[in-house]
Amino acid sequence: MTPIIEFDGVSKWYGNVIGLNKLTLHVPAGVTGLLGPNGAGKSTLLQLATGQLRPSQGAVRVFGQDVWDNPGLNHLIGLCPEQDAFYEWMTGHDFVRTCARLSGMSRRDATKAANRAMEMVGMTEHMYRGVRGYSKGMRQRTKLAQAMVHNPRVLFLDEPLTGTDPVARRDLIDVVRGLGASGCSVVVSSHVLHEIQSLTPRIVLLHRGRLVAQGHVREIRDLIDKHPHRIVLVCEQYRALAAKLATCADVDGIKFIERESSLVVETRQPDAFYARLPELAATGGLSLREVYSEDDNLEAVFKYLVNR
Repeated sequence: MTPIIEFDGVSKWYGNVIGLNKLTLHVPAGVTGLLGPNGAGKSTLLQLATGQLRPSQGAVRVFGQDVWDNPGLNHLIGLCPEQDAFYEWMTGHDFVRTCARLSGMSRRDATKAANRAMEMVGMTEHMYRGVRGYSKGMRQRTKLAQAMVHNPRVLFLDEPLTGTDPVARRDLIDVVRGLGASGCSVVVSSHVLHEIQSLTPRIVLLHRGRLVAQGHVREIRDLIDKHPHRIVLVCEQYRALAAKLATCADVDGIKFIERESSLVVETRQPDAFYARLPELAATGGLSLREVYSEDDNLEAVFKYLVNR
């Protein structure tokens, strides 16, 4: 797919501190999750992509145009920053409408756009209240509203779910999904793995300013197939099950967890192991109560990739 965002050999340093280190990254249309621990370079990447920072090295392009010193791109880009930057005496509606006016809209169009954006984020009931009285969730909703009030073609969301309650988190996830379904491309950053998994399967992993991996979560999971998968089998006859598994060529190791009547099996061929497991248990009259693997989620993938 044609990339909408391009980083070609981009570095950004602050004195002796490196924010991004020789990053080459092409992001296609759709919803992309930007994942990494605090200090990985996520905010630096978003600030470079929105023209707030100038790269120390390399080129950053959005829709094929250089981002730095290109105010014409502002009409195509929306940003929801991690930090709050409100005029506390304004109402939420005033703030979003002012942002719409700054994008070039007329008064009437800005009012309509602000009404629509506040409704999309579930703030209609509170939009005429002063921002100073907003909860963290209300502030996050309002920041998202200002980012999309001018109908940008690409949205950059920096930790948009931080500090939100479960209801606000669910609502904002639904909004982001809806934007992606409507044709708006979204890059959303987070250090919380399950948040990204709930938004999109397409992810970019950053660590210490470097690109660790990029692609569909299944493709990234395949990167560590040479690393043994640990599969937990809970079974009352766990010793008998272990004896059967010990004869399997694709089983690299077995560990007993006696207090839980379970085994931890290590295998480098998890798909084949899972496929054979039901028949193996049935032929021996063994009753498997539970089968699960902590290595099959994105958190395990990330931990492995950044620590290898």
